[in-house]
Amino acid sequence: MGEHPVGLEAAAHRVRGAERIVVLTGAGISTDSGIPDFRGPKGIWTKNPGAEKAATIQNYLADPEVRRRAWLSRLDTPVWTAEPNIGHESIVRLERAGKLRALVTQNVDGLHQEAGHDPDNVIEVHGTVRYSRCWECSDRRPMRATLDRVRAGEADPPCLVCGGIVKSDTISFGQSLIPEVIDRALRVADECDLMIAIGSTLSVYPVANCVPIAKRAGAGVIIVNGQPTEMDRHADHLLIGQIGDILPALVGG
Repeated sequence: MGEHPVGLEAAAHRVRGAERIVVLTGAGISTDSGIPDFRGPKGIWTKNPGAEKAATIQNYLADPEVRRRAWLSRLDTPVWTAEPNIGHESIVRLERAGKLRALVTQNVDGLHQEAGHDPDNVIEVHGTVRYSRCWECSDRRPMRATLDRVRAGEADPPCLVCGGIVKSDTISFGQSLIPEVIDRALRVADECDLMIAIGSTLSVYPVANCVPIAKRAGAGVIIVNGQPTEMDRHADHLLIGQIGDILPALVGG
C-alpha cells in the first residue's frame, strides 16, 4: 500500500457529508484488473499510435481485414478474465449507502456492473464490449454469443437479422456518441452535490465537461488519478496516487 496523498481526510469528510454523489470513471480504475489504459505512460495508444487509427469506424466498415483482426482481438481481450478490483468495489459502497446519484463511465469493460452496481445507475458513455451490435439494423446481442460464431469459423460474422456489418457495441473513433446517453451524463453532473472523477485524464469531450458543469452548479469536486489531469484546476480535493489505495480510504466503511 502506498502513502495516502495530502488532503485525503478532508476529501473523505466531504464524501461523508454528500447526499447526491456522481462518480465519473476512466480507464485508470480498471488497470488494477489487468485492463490497460489508453493514454497513460504504458497505454495502448501511447505505445502504439497506429492502434488508434485502426479503431476508427471508417476503417472498420471499409476494410474486411481490419474487421477480421478486430474479431480475433476480441476473442482474447483481457475483459473476459478481468475481475472488479477494490476501486470498483469502493464505488459500490457509495451506492449501497444511498449516496450515489449516478455512475458515469468512459470504460467499456462492464466491470462496474460486475462489481454489483444496479445497471440502471451506470451511464456507459462509450458503450460496452459485452454486447455486439449491427451497424445496419442495430440488432444487439451478447458478445459471447457472437464470439462463439468466430470460434466456429466465421472470421467476420454478419448480422443474423439483416446480414449487415457487426461490431462491438462501443463508440469507435469517428462514430457519433449517443445523444440521450451524453445528455443524461451532463444532466446528472448538474444535479449532484459532489463529483468524484477517478482514473480519467479528463481530456475526452463532451464527457469531461461533467466536471466544470458540476462545479458551476455548486458541487464539490474530488479528482483521483495516477497523474495530473486537464481538469485539476476545478478540483476542491486533488488526490494523486494509487487509485486502489486512495478509494477505500476516501469512501470509508
